[in-house]
Amino acid sequence: MALFRRRGVDPTLPRDDRGFGSFDDYVYNLQPRSKRVTMVLANSNPYQDELREIAASGSTELETAMSPRSIEAERVDAPIEVRLFTGRRVSGVVGSIPRGLESVIDEALRRLDDKGVKARIPARVEKKREGYRVVLLMGALK
Repeated sequence: MALFRRRGVDPTLPRDDRGFGSFDDYVYNLQPRSKRVTMVLANSNPYQDELREIAASGSTELETAMSPRSIEAERVDAPIEVRLFTGRRVSGVVGSIPRGLESVIDEALRRLDDKGVKARIPARVEKKREGYRVVLLMGALK
């Protein structure tokens, strides 16, 4: 057991499926510091078949299909599940937001909604050694 656990890490998930993101990539109002900021979704292992289909389709215009959490969902502290728009089709669940970074996503979705644009975050599916992973392109919202 480690003396100092990393905050925001879900120890119930396998080590290679915990996702990745950092508050250090965002400024005080939770906007990305640069256009290169990304976030890797957690808990993608159960959805490898869905991710394989998306990757095989060759769709390059991927966006998230989720909405900001309601007050009731915040109280329960449930993970935010992510689906992807692949052209005209909405995929099944492909992962969840890494623990502790839910506020970054909520704020980004609210900012997009306030601007009057669709509340969708650009994404890409990458093939890694441990399987397919979804990378949210947070910096594209800057």
